[in-house]
Order: sequence, then C-alpha cells, then structure tokens
Amino acid sequence: MNWIDRIALLLIVVGGVNWGSVGLFQYDLVGALFGGMSGIVSRIIFTLVGVAALWCVSLFFRSREA
Repeated sequence: MNWIDRIALLLIVVGGVNWGSVGLFQYDLVGALFGGMSGIVSRIIFTLVGVAALWCVSLFFRSREA
C-alpha cells in the first residue's frame, strides 16, 4: 500500500464519520468546521473525499502482494 492509498483511505474515513454524524445526529461535522456546505473549504474537502472514494475502487482490482 503506497502513500496515495493511505491518504485516500484516511479521506474515506473522514467522509464516513461525517456521513455517520449526518445520519445519526443530523449534524454535518465538515460543514460545521469549515463554513457550511456551501463554503469553499467544505466543498474542497467533499470533492477530495469523492475523488478518494473513486481511487479506493481500484483497491478491489489490485492483486495482493505477500
């Protein structure tokens, strides 16, 4: 696993925690920390999480190395 994979997985965890807080508590943690859902920093983070999710799809198709 290279450094890009690790960063992508970290962003996926951030996105998962955010969606969990939205689902359970109706609280957007990223939006609250970075200026609401329409804030530029929030939109950048949401975009990075989406790109990371697409990157992590490639993990399903890679061969495992011992």
